[in-house]
Amino acid sequence: MSTKLEQIVKEATVEVEAVNKKENRPLYKKREPIFPKRAVGQFRRLKWLIMIITLSIYYLVPFIRWDRGPGAPDQAVLIDFPGNRFYFFFIELWPQEVYYITGILIVAGLVLFFFTSLFGRVWCGYACPQTVWTDLFIAVERWVEGDRNARIKLHRHKWNFEKVWKYTLKHTIWLIIGMATGGAWVFYFADAPTLLVELFTLQADMMAYTFVALLTFTTYTLGGLSREQVCIYMCPWPRIQAAMMDEDSLQVTYRKDRGEPRGRAKKTQDDKAFGDCIDCKQCVVVCPMGIDIRDGAQLECINCALCIDACDGIMDKMGTPRGLIGYDTDANMARRLKGVPQKFSLLRMRTILYAVAIFAVCAFMVYLLASRSPLDLNVLRDRNPLFVKLSDGSIRNGYTVKILNKERAPQQFLVTVTGLNFNEIKINDIENVGPAPIVDVKSDNLRSVHLFLSVDAQELKTSSEPITITVTNKETGYSVSNDNVFIGPNK
Repeated sequence: MSTKLEQIVKEATVEVEAVNKKENRPLYKKREPIFPKRAVGQFRRLKWLIMIITLSIYYLVPFIRWDRGPGAPDQAVLIDFPGNRFYFFFIELWPQEVYYITGILIVAGLVLFFFTSLFGRVWCGYACPQTVWTDLFIAVERWVEGDRNARIKLHRHKWNFEKVWKYTLKHTIWLIIGMATGGAWVFYFADAPTLLVELFTLQADMMAYTFVALLTFTTYTLGGLSREQVCIYMCPWPRIQAAMMDEDSLQVTYRKDRGEPRGRAKKTQDDKAFGDCIDCKQCVVVCPMGIDIRDGAQLECINCALCIDACDGIMDKMGTPRGLIGYDTDANMARRLKGVPQKFSLLRMRTILYAVAIFAVCAFMVYLLASRSPLDLNVLRDRNPLFVKLSDGSIRNGYTVKILNKERAPQQFLVTVTGLNFNEIKINDIENVGPAPIVDVKSDNLRSVHLFLSVDAQELKTSSEPITITVTNKETGYSVSNDNVFIGPNK
Protein backbone atom coordinates (compact mmCIF):
# COMPACT_ATOMS: atom_id res chain seq x y z
CA MET A 1 0.00 0.00 0.00
CA SER A 2 2.77 2.43 0.99
CA THR A 3 4.70 1.59 -2.21
CA LYS A 4 1.66 2.41 -4.33
CA LEU A 5 1.13 5.69 -2.49
CA GLU A 6 4.77 6.65 -2.96
CA GLN A 7 4.46 5.93 -6.67
CA ILE A 8 1.36 8.16 -6.96
CA VAL A 9 3.10 11.02 -5.14
CA LYS A 10 6.19 10.64 -7.31
CA GLU A 11 4.14 10.70 -10.52
CA ALA A 12 2.22 13.79 -9.33
CA THR A 13 5.46 15.60 -8.47
CA VAL A 14 6.97 14.80 -11.86
CA GLU A 15 3.80 16.03 -13.57
CA VAL A 16 3.80 19.34 -11.64
CA GLU A 17 7.49 19.92 -12.37
CA ALA A 18 6.88 19.19 -16.06
CA VAL A 19 4.03 21.72 -16.21
CA ASN A 20 6.11 24.36 -14.45
CA LYS A 21 9.04 23.74 -16.77
CA LYS A 22 6.82 23.86 -19.84
CA GLU A 23 5.26 27.16 -18.76
CA ASN A 24 8.65 28.47 -17.59
CA ARG A 25 7.16 28.96 -14.14
CA PRO A 26 9.24 28.41 -10.97
CA LEU A 27 7.98 26.03 -8.33
CA TYR A 28 8.16 28.77 -5.67
CA LYS A 29 7.23 32.39 -6.17
CA LYS A 30 10.17 34.76 -6.01
CA ARG A 31 9.96 37.26 -3.17
CA GLU A 32 8.91 40.73 -4.23
CA PRO A 33 10.68 43.38 -2.11
CA ILE A 34 8.42 45.62 -0.05
CA PHE A 35 9.20 49.32 0.21
CA PRO A 36 6.84 50.75 2.82
CA LYS A 37 6.17 54.46 2.65
CA ARG A 38 6.87 56.66 5.68
CA ALA A 39 3.74 56.97 7.82
CA VAL A 40 2.89 59.98 9.97
CA GLY A 41 0.41 59.93 12.84
CA GLN A 42 -0.30 58.94 16.40
CA PHE A 43 0.33 55.22 15.94
CA ARG A 44 3.64 55.84 14.17
CA ARG A 45 4.69 58.08 17.07
CA LEU A 46 3.62 55.38 19.53
CA LYS A 47 5.72 52.82 17.66
CA TRP A 48 8.75 55.15 17.77
CA LEU A 49 8.27 55.58 21.51
CA ILE A 50 7.99 51.84 22.14
CA MET A 51 11.04 51.22 19.95
CA ILE A 52 13.11 53.71 21.96
CA ILE A 53 11.95 52.21 25.27
CA THR A 54 12.48 48.56 24.31
CA LEU A 55 15.88 49.13 22.66
CA SER A 56 17.01 51.24 25.62
CA ILE A 57 16.04 48.44 28.00
CA TYR A 58 17.86 45.86 25.91
CA TYR A 59 21.07 47.85 25.43
CA LEU A 60 21.36 49.61 28.81
CA VAL A 61 20.10 47.13 31.43
CA PRO A 62 23.43 45.20 31.63
CA PHE A 63 25.14 48.41 32.77
CA ILE A 64 22.78 49.04 35.71
CA ARG A 65 24.51 48.38 39.04
CA TRP A 66 22.96 46.74 42.11
CA ASP A 67 24.84 46.43 45.41
CA ARG A 68 24.58 42.90 46.84
CA GLY A 69 27.32 43.20 49.39
CA PRO A 70 30.97 42.06 49.41
CA GLY A 71 31.92 39.14 47.22
CA ALA A 72 28.80 39.32 45.05
CA PRO A 73 28.52 40.75 41.51
CA ASP A 74 27.03 44.24 41.35
CA GLN A 75 25.38 43.88 37.93
CA ALA A 76 21.60 44.24 38.28
CA VAL A 77 20.74 41.58 35.68
CA LEU A 78 23.30 38.84 35.24
CA ILE A 79 23.24 35.22 34.09
CA ASP A 80 26.33 33.94 35.88
CA PHE A 81 27.18 30.52 34.47
CA PRO A 82 30.55 30.14 36.29
CA GLY A 83 28.86 30.98 39.59
CA ASN A 84 25.69 29.02 38.80
CA ARG A 85 23.44 31.98 39.53
CA PHE A 86 20.82 34.16 37.90
CA TYR A 87 20.64 37.67 39.33
CA PHE A 88 17.70 39.98 38.72
CA PHE A 89 17.99 43.07 40.90
CA PHE A 90 17.09 41.87 44.43
CA ILE A 91 16.29 38.31 43.29
CA GLU A 92 18.96 35.62 43.20
CA LEU A 93 18.14 32.22 41.71
CA TRP A 94 20.15 29.00 42.00
CA PRO A 95 20.16 26.19 39.41
CA GLN A 96 17.76 24.09 41.50
CA GLU A 97 15.30 27.00 41.47
CA VAL A 98 14.84 26.92 37.72
CA TYR A 99 11.11 26.50 38.31
CA TYR A 100 10.98 30.29 38.84
CA ILE A 101 12.10 30.72 35.23
CA THR A 102 9.35 28.32 34.22
CA GLY A 103 6.86 30.41 36.19
CA ILE A 104 8.04 33.60 34.47
CA LEU A 105 7.59 31.98 31.06
CA ILE A 106 4.11 30.79 32.01
CA VAL A 107 3.14 34.29 33.16
CA ALA A 108 4.59 35.81 29.98
CA GLY A 109 2.56 33.37 27.86
CA LEU A 110 -0.64 34.08 29.79
CA VAL A 111 -0.12 37.85 29.53
CA LEU A 112 0.37 37.45 25.78
CA PHE A 113 -2.85 35.41 25.56
CA PHE A 114 -4.69 38.00 27.68
CA PHE A 115 -3.71 41.01 25.57
CA THR A 116 -4.27 39.08 22.34
CA SER A 117 -7.83 38.28 23.40
CA LEU A 118 -8.38 42.01 24.06
CA PHE A 119 -6.40 43.79 21.33
CA GLY A 120 -5.46 41.18 18.75
CA ARG A 121 -1.82 41.02 17.63
CA VAL A 122 -0.76 44.08 19.63
CA TRP A 123 2.48 42.30 20.63
CA CYS A 124 3.38 41.66 16.99
CA GLY A 125 2.65 45.23 15.95
CA TYR A 126 4.52 47.10 18.66
CA ALA A 127 6.85 45.10 20.91
CA CYS A 128 7.97 41.92 19.11
CA PRO A 129 11.78 42.01 18.64
CA GLN A 130 11.35 41.18 14.96
CA THR A 131 9.04 44.18 14.53
CA VAL A 132 11.26 46.53 16.54
CA TRP A 133 14.48 45.68 14.71
CA THR A 134 12.76 45.58 11.30
CA ASP A 135 11.37 49.06 11.95
CA LEU A 136 14.86 50.22 12.87
CA PHE A 137 16.39 48.70 9.74
CA ILE A 138 13.68 50.23 7.52
CA ALA A 139 14.32 53.62 9.15
CA VAL A 140 18.01 53.29 8.26
CA GLU A 141 17.11 52.29 4.71
CA ARG A 142 14.78 55.28 4.37
CA TRP A 143 17.44 57.64 5.76
CA VAL A 144 20.05 56.42 3.27
CA GLU A 145 17.97 55.82 0.13
CA GLY A 146 14.94 58.07 0.56
CA ASP A 147 11.25 57.32 0.86
CA ARG A 148 9.28 54.68 -1.03
CA ASN A 149 9.46 56.05 -4.59
CA ALA A 150 13.19 56.81 -4.33
CA ARG A 151 13.91 53.33 -2.99
CA ILE A 152 11.87 51.65 -5.71
CA LYS A 153 13.66 53.71 -8.36
CA LEU A 154 17.07 52.87 -6.89
CA HIS A 155 16.18 49.16 -6.67
CA ARG A 156 15.19 49.03 -10.33
CA HIS A 157 18.10 51.14 -11.55
CA LYS A 158 21.20 49.53 -13.00
CA TRP A 159 24.27 49.35 -10.83
CA ASN A 160 26.09 52.67 -10.76
CA PHE A 161 28.16 54.66 -8.28
CA GLU A 162 25.13 56.06 -6.43
CA LYS A 163 23.54 52.64 -5.99
CA VAL A 164 26.81 51.06 -4.84
CA TRP A 165 27.64 53.65 -2.17
CA LYS A 166 24.07 53.85 -0.85
CA TYR A 167 23.72 50.07 -0.62
CA THR A 168 27.18 49.82 0.96
CA LEU A 169 26.34 52.46 3.56
CA LYS A 170 22.97 50.88 4.35
CA HIS A 171 24.33 47.37 4.83
CA THR A 172 27.28 48.69 6.85
CA ILE A 173 24.90 50.41 9.29
CA TRP A 174 22.78 47.25 9.43
CA LEU A 175 25.87 45.22 10.35
CA ILE A 176 26.81 47.75 13.04
CA ILE A 177 23.30 47.45 14.52
CA GLY A 178 23.63 43.67 14.38
CA MET A 179 26.99 43.81 16.17
CA ALA A 180 25.54 46.09 18.84
CA THR A 181 22.68 43.63 19.26
CA GLY A 182 25.04 40.68 19.68
CA GLY A 183 27.32 42.68 21.95
CA ALA A 184 24.47 43.70 24.23
CA TRP A 185 23.35 40.08 24.51
CA VAL A 186 26.71 38.78 25.74
CA PHE A 187 26.78 41.57 28.35
CA TYR A 188 24.03 39.74 30.21
CA PHE A 189 26.43 36.84 30.84
CA ALA A 190 29.42 38.72 32.25
CA ASP A 191 30.27 42.02 33.90
CA ALA A 192 29.23 44.44 31.16
CA PRO A 193 31.78 47.28 31.58
CA THR A 194 34.66 44.82 31.89
CA LEU A 195 33.55 42.76 28.90
CA LEU A 196 33.02 45.90 26.80
CA VAL A 197 36.66 46.89 27.29
CA GLU A 198 37.84 43.33 26.62
CA LEU A 199 35.86 43.13 23.39
CA PHE A 200 37.40 46.31 22.00
CA THR A 201 40.91 45.43 23.17
CA LEU A 202 40.62 41.91 21.72
CA GLN A 203 41.11 40.32 25.14
CA ALA A 204 37.66 38.75 25.50
CA ASP A 205 37.05 35.01 25.45
CA MET A 206 36.58 33.49 22.00
CA MET A 207 33.10 32.33 23.03
CA ALA A 208 32.05 35.98 23.43
CA TYR A 209 33.22 36.84 19.90
CA THR A 210 31.48 33.74 18.56
CA PHE A 211 28.13 34.75 20.02
CA VAL A 212 28.52 38.36 18.90
CA ALA A 213 29.19 37.14 15.36
CA LEU A 214 26.26 34.72 15.47
CA LEU A 215 23.79 37.33 16.69
CA THR A 216 25.16 39.90 14.24
CA PHE A 217 24.39 37.50 11.43
CA THR A 218 20.90 36.60 12.67
CA THR A 219 19.91 40.22 13.38
CA TYR A 220 21.20 41.37 9.99
CA THR A 221 19.47 38.51 8.20
CA LEU A 222 16.13 38.56 10.01
CA GLY A 223 15.72 42.31 10.44
CA GLY A 224 17.37 43.53 7.25
CA LEU A 225 16.98 40.83 4.60
CA SER A 226 14.06 38.60 5.58
CA ARG A 227 11.78 41.11 7.30
CA GLU A 228 8.13 40.20 6.68
CA GLN A 229 9.05 36.65 5.66
CA VAL A 230 9.91 35.88 9.30
CA CYS A 231 6.38 36.83 10.37
CA ILE A 232 4.68 35.03 7.49
CA TYR A 233 6.68 31.81 7.21
CA MET A 234 8.86 31.33 10.30
CA CYS A 235 6.81 32.58 13.25
CA PRO A 236 4.16 30.16 14.58
CA TRP A 237 2.21 32.86 16.44
CA PRO A 238 0.09 34.07 13.47
CA ARG A 239 -1.21 30.52 13.09
CA ILE A 240 -2.24 30.04 16.71
CA GLN A 241 -3.24 33.52 17.86
CA ALA A 242 -6.71 33.12 16.32
CA ALA A 243 -7.49 30.61 19.07
CA MET A 244 -7.00 33.42 21.65
CA MET A 245 -9.39 35.81 19.93
CA ASP A 246 -13.14 36.08 19.48
CA GLU A 247 -15.63 38.42 17.83
CA ASP A 248 -15.06 41.03 20.58
CA SER A 249 -11.27 41.29 20.14
CA LEU A 250 -10.08 44.66 18.88
CA GLN A 251 -8.21 44.45 15.59
CA VAL A 252 -7.07 46.88 12.93
CA THR A 253 -10.13 46.80 10.67
CA TYR A 254 -11.31 48.40 7.44
CA ARG A 255 -14.92 49.43 8.09
CA LYS A 256 -16.57 48.18 4.92
CA ASP A 257 -19.96 49.40 6.03
CA ARG A 258 -18.63 52.95 5.72
CA GLY A 259 -16.05 52.61 2.93
CA GLU A 260 -17.89 50.62 0.26
CA PRO A 261 -18.44 51.03 -2.59
CA ARG A 262 -15.15 52.68 -3.33
CA GLY A 263 -15.02 55.68 -5.60
CA ARG A 264 -12.54 58.37 -6.58
CA ALA A 265 -14.72 61.11 -8.13
CA LYS A 266 -16.63 62.12 -5.01
CA LYS A 267 -16.58 65.86 -5.75
CA THR A 268 -18.31 65.55 -9.10
CA GLN A 269 -20.69 62.69 -8.35
CA ASP A 270 -23.43 62.10 -5.84
CA ASP A 271 -21.75 61.31 -2.52
CA LYS A 272 -24.45 58.77 -1.70
CA ALA A 273 -23.30 56.59 -4.59
CA PHE A 274 -19.91 55.95 -2.98
CA GLY A 275 -18.45 55.12 0.38
CA ASP A 276 -15.66 57.07 2.08
CA CYS A 277 -12.87 54.98 0.56
CA ILE A 278 -11.42 56.74 -2.50
CA ASP A 279 -9.18 53.76 -3.36
CA CYS A 280 -5.98 55.80 -2.94
CA LYS A 281 -4.12 52.71 -1.70
CA GLN A 282 -2.18 54.70 0.88
CA CYS A 283 -3.03 52.00 3.43
CA VAL A 284 -1.25 49.50 1.17
CA VAL A 285 1.94 51.45 0.47
CA VAL A 286 2.66 52.13 4.18
CA CYS A 287 2.14 48.48 5.18
CA PRO A 288 5.43 46.76 6.11
CA MET A 289 3.84 43.42 5.23
CA GLY A 290 2.68 44.60 1.78
CA ILE A 291 -0.99 43.61 2.25
CA ASP A 292 -4.28 45.38 1.65
CA ILE A 293 -6.17 45.72 4.93
CA ARG A 294 -9.38 46.19 2.96
CA ASP A 295 -9.30 42.49 2.11
CA GLY A 296 -10.18 41.71 5.74
CA ALA A 297 -8.31 39.91 8.52
CA GLN A 298 -5.19 38.19 7.19
CA LEU A 299 -2.44 36.02 8.59
CA GLU A 300 0.18 38.52 7.39
CA CYS A 301 -1.33 41.50 9.26
CA ILE A 302 0.64 42.31 12.42
CA ASN A 303 -1.77 45.06 13.54
CA CYS A 304 0.92 47.75 13.45
CA ALA A 305 -1.81 50.36 12.73
CA LEU A 306 0.28 52.33 10.23
CA CYS A 307 -2.60 51.97 7.75
CA ILE A 308 -4.79 53.84 10.27
CA ASP A 309 -2.40 56.81 10.22
CA ALA A 310 -2.24 56.79 6.42
CA CYS A 311 -6.02 56.60 6.03
CA ASP A 312 -6.69 59.27 8.66
CA GLY A 313 -4.40 61.64 6.76
CA ILE A 314 -6.38 61.10 3.57
CA MET A 315 -9.70 61.53 5.41
CA ASP A 316 -8.46 64.87 6.76
CA LYS A 317 -7.65 66.04 3.23
CA MET A 318 -11.05 64.86 1.95
CA GLY A 319 -12.91 66.56 4.79
CA THR A 320 -14.49 63.32 5.98
CA PRO A 321 -14.36 61.88 9.52
CA ARG A 322 -11.38 59.81 10.57
CA GLY A 323 -11.69 56.12 11.43
CA LEU A 324 -12.39 54.50 8.07
CA ILE A 325 -9.61 52.15 9.19
CA GLY A 326 -9.34 51.74 12.94
CA TYR A 327 -9.37 49.37 15.87
CA ASP A 328 -12.73 47.62 15.77
CA THR A 329 -14.37 44.29 16.53
CA ASP A 330 -16.28 41.87 14.32
CA ALA A 331 -19.19 42.08 16.75
CA ASN A 332 -19.43 45.87 16.36
CA MET A 333 -19.27 45.55 12.58
CA ALA A 334 -22.30 43.29 12.76
CA ARG A 335 -24.07 45.64 15.20
CA ARG A 336 -23.63 48.63 12.87
CA LEU A 337 -25.11 46.70 9.97
CA LYS A 338 -28.12 45.88 12.17
CA GLY A 339 -28.37 49.45 13.45
CA VAL A 340 -27.92 48.52 17.10
CA PRO A 341 -25.63 50.34 19.61
CA GLN A 342 -21.96 49.38 19.64
CA LYS A 343 -20.09 48.24 22.74
CA PHE A 344 -16.76 46.81 23.80
CA SER A 345 -16.49 44.55 26.80
CA LEU A 346 -13.18 43.95 28.58
CA LEU A 347 -14.79 41.44 30.92
CA ARG A 348 -15.44 38.31 28.93
CA MET A 349 -15.12 34.69 29.92
CA ARG A 350 -11.76 34.15 28.25
CA THR A 351 -10.25 37.43 29.53
CA ILE A 352 -11.47 36.66 33.05
CA LEU A 353 -9.95 33.18 32.91
CA TYR A 354 -6.62 34.55 31.63
CA ALA A 355 -6.58 37.26 34.33
CA VAL A 356 -7.34 34.75 37.09
CA ALA A 357 -4.62 32.41 35.82
CA ILE A 358 -2.06 35.27 35.69
CA PHE A 359 -2.95 36.37 39.22
CA ALA A 360 -2.78 32.79 40.54
CA VAL A 361 0.65 32.06 39.05
CA CYS A 362 2.06 35.44 40.15
CA ALA A 363 0.69 35.00 43.69
CA PHE A 364 2.16 31.50 43.92
CA MET A 365 5.59 32.72 42.74
CA VAL A 366 5.54 35.64 45.19
CA TYR A 367 4.67 33.22 47.99
CA LEU A 368 7.55 30.93 47.00
CA LEU A 369 9.99 33.85 46.91
CA ALA A 370 8.77 35.22 50.26
CA SER A 371 9.02 31.84 51.96
CA ARG A 372 12.24 30.76 50.28
CA SER A 373 14.64 29.00 52.61
CA PRO A 374 18.13 30.46 53.23
CA LEU A 375 19.37 26.87 53.54
CA ASP A 376 19.02 23.89 51.24
CA LEU A 377 19.90 20.25 51.86
CA ASN A 378 20.33 17.33 49.50
CA VAL A 379 21.29 13.81 50.66
CA LEU A 380 22.32 10.90 48.44
CA ARG A 381 22.86 7.47 50.01
CA ASP A 382 25.82 5.41 48.77
CA ARG A 383 24.70 2.53 46.58
CA ASN A 384 28.00 0.74 46.07
CA PRO A 385 28.17 -0.89 48.50
CA LEU A 386 24.72 -0.58 50.05
CA PHE A 387 26.19 -1.19 53.51
CA VAL A 388 29.41 -2.35 55.19
CA LYS A 389 29.66 -4.84 58.05
CA LEU A 390 32.40 -3.69 60.45
CA SER A 391 34.70 -5.95 62.50
CA ASP A 392 32.69 -5.34 65.69
CA GLY A 393 29.52 -6.59 63.97
CA SER A 394 27.95 -3.14 63.49
CA ILE A 395 26.51 -1.96 60.15
CA ARG A 396 27.67 1.21 58.41
CA ASN A 397 26.02 3.29 55.66
CA GLY A 398 27.55 6.19 53.75
CA TYR A 399 25.76 9.36 52.55
CA THR A 400 26.76 12.36 50.45
CA VAL A 401 25.36 15.44 52.16
CA LYS A 402 25.21 18.70 50.16
CA ILE A 403 24.59 21.84 52.22
CA LEU A 404 23.70 25.03 50.35
CA ASN A 405 24.27 28.23 52.31
CA LYS A 406 22.33 31.08 50.68
CA GLU A 407 23.38 33.63 53.28
CA ARG A 408 25.84 36.43 52.45
CA ALA A 409 28.06 35.38 55.38
CA PRO A 410 29.87 32.13 56.31
CA GLN A 411 27.74 29.85 58.48
CA GLN A 412 28.25 26.82 60.74
CA PHE A 413 25.77 23.96 60.54
CA LEU A 414 25.09 21.12 62.97
CA VAL A 415 24.38 17.74 61.36
CA THR A 416 22.10 15.47 63.41
CA VAL A 417 20.50 12.14 62.56
CA THR A 418 17.42 10.57 64.21
CA GLY A 419 15.55 7.32 63.77
CA LEU A 420 18.05 4.83 65.24
CA ASN A 421 20.47 4.60 68.16
CA PHE A 422 23.67 5.24 66.23
CA ASN A 423 27.07 4.19 67.50
CA GLU A 424 28.79 6.78 65.39
CA ILE A 425 27.87 9.85 63.34
CA LYS A 426 31.01 10.88 61.50
CA ILE A 427 31.91 13.19 58.63
CA ASN A 428 35.19 12.75 56.79
CA ASP A 429 37.82 15.42 57.48
CA ILE A 430 35.69 16.98 60.23
CA GLU A 431 36.36 16.47 63.90
CA ASN A 432 33.25 15.77 65.93
CA VAL A 433 32.61 18.28 68.71
CA GLY A 434 29.75 17.17 70.93
CA PRO A 435 26.88 14.95 69.78
CA ALA A 436 26.76 16.37 66.23
CA PRO A 437 29.41 17.22 63.62
CA ILE A 438 29.78 20.90 62.68
CA VAL A 439 30.18 21.81 59.02
CA ASP A 440 31.53 25.22 57.96
CA VAL A 441 30.08 26.55 54.68
CA LYS A 442 31.32 29.70 52.98
CA SER A 443 28.95 32.55 52.15
CA ASP A 444 26.60 31.96 49.24
CA ASN A 445 28.16 28.59 48.59
CA LEU A 446 27.57 24.84 48.39
CA ARG A 447 29.61 22.31 50.36
CA SER A 448 29.48 18.56 49.86
CA VAL A 449 30.60 16.23 52.68
CA HIS A 450 30.59 12.47 53.22
CA LEU A 451 28.58 11.26 56.23
CA PHE A 452 29.05 7.81 57.78
CA LEU A 453 26.48 6.25 60.13
CA SER A 454 27.02 3.01 62.05
CA VAL A 455 24.57 1.09 64.22
CA ASP A 456 24.48 -2.26 66.05
CA ALA A 457 22.99 -5.02 63.90
CA GLN A 458 20.37 -5.88 66.55
CA GLU A 459 18.99 -2.32 66.27
CA LEU A 460 17.76 -3.09 62.76
CA LYS A 461 14.28 -4.61 62.78
CA THR A 462 14.11 -4.69 59.00
CA SER A 463 16.56 -4.44 56.14
CA SER A 464 15.53 -0.81 55.54
CA GLU A 465 14.95 1.52 58.47
CA PRO A 466 13.72 5.15 58.06
CA ILE A 467 15.99 7.89 59.35
CA THR A 468 15.98 11.71 59.24
CA ILE A 469 19.09 13.80 58.58
CA THR A 470 18.80 17.40 59.83
CA VAL A 471 21.07 20.36 59.21
CA THR A 472 20.70 23.30 61.62
CA ASN A 473 22.22 26.76 61.40
CA LYS A 474 24.21 27.11 64.62
CA GLU A 475 23.65 30.87 64.83
CA THR A 476 20.01 31.29 63.74
CA GLY A 477 18.62 27.86 64.63
CA TYR A 478 17.03 27.50 61.18
CA SER A 479 16.97 23.84 60.11
CA VAL A 480 16.18 21.69 57.11
CA SER A 481 15.57 17.93 57.19
CA ASN A 482 15.83 15.11 54.69
CA ASP A 483 14.02 11.77 55.11
CA ASN A 484 16.16 8.83 54.09
CA VAL A 485 16.75 5.14 54.91
CA PHE A 486 19.44 3.04 56.59
CA ILE A 487 20.11 -0.24 54.79
CA GLY A 488 21.18 -3.46 56.53
CA PRO A 489 21.24 -7.23 55.87
CA ASN A 490 18.00 -8.99 54.98
CA LYS A 491 16.11 -10.18 58.03
